[in-house]
Amino acid sequence: MARNPIDGARHDRYWMVPILRAVVALATAGVITFTAGHSSHFGLNVFGAFALASGLVVGIASIRLVSEPVTRAFFVGQGVIGVVTGVLALVLSGGGLGMLLYVVSVWAALTGFLELYSGLRNRGRHPGAKDWTAVGAFTVLLAIATLLVPPGLEQRFAAPGGIEGILRADIVVVGLVGAYAAIIGVFLVIGGLSLKWAAAKQISPSNEPEAAL
Repeated sequence: MARNPIDGARHDRYWMVPILRAVVALATAGVITFTAGHSSHFGLNVFGAFALASGLVVGIASIRLVSEPVTRAFFVGQGVIGVVTGVLALVLSGGGLGMLLYVVSVWAALTGFLELYSGLRNRGRHPGAKDWTAVGAFTVLLAIATLLVPPGLEQRFAAPGGIEGILRADIVVVGLVGAYAAIIGVFLVIGGLSLKWAAAKQISPSNEPEAAL
């Protein structure tokens, strides 16, 4: 019988991984939402912290909790990419819009495709595969959306209530990162709790076969 990519006691604990990822994502979304002035410098700092923290969670947890070699390698690679791009964004936080567009699009494209492939590869074999597929797809969409932002965007706007302002490319990119973090944060909370409840149900005494009389 084929073994699940995450099995036994490892399977019982894996629900903590999406929950930890959700905490990082929701914290990022909160910082972006409640901070004014979404400049490139701010964007690189907040994205760098997000990518670094997410990479550490995914990479370390995968080494400990993912037993299937290929899937583990993909997630460890995803973690390494997160750490490298996160450190790069933090160190070069003064790099301006070009650096912000570069690190966000590269991180999203690489990690998104790796997670999407892991989900599709384990479809029907692991309960977390649907979550991997969805989060991977959202991440790829972030890469595409970031690449579509015109670097020279600077458009004045007027909103109801007399609110006026200038829509710049860096504001759009930071907003996209915040929206992405909020979406996957909520999604990962739901996915993590679902995995926890499923694992608890499987080990519940009521589900154990009765002894033969």
